[in-house]
Amino acid sequence: MAKVDIYVQDFCPYCARAKALLDRKGVPYNEIYAPNGSAARQEAIARSGGRTTVPQVFIDGQPVGGSDDLHALDRAGRLDAMLAA
Repeated sequence: MAKVDIYVQDFCPYCARAKALLDRKGVPYNEIYAPNGSAARQEAIARSGGRTTVPQVFIDGQPVGGSDDLHALDRAGRLDAMLAA
């Protein structure tokens, strides 16, 4: 199974939505608390190529974007293959 990292912050409905999708699929993930201004948020920005929003999801080190991007991959039938790699 792929390694999944997800950068989140408190009171973020998009973070909750992305985590819920991963939970429904039974995918373990590394949740990284990254509030605005934190070192973890700067790390997420650097890893994602400059994206400043949360959540930021990485599958096997590759940035896939946020919640909407994750759900779009799922609707397109591409997410399961990425997670199984």
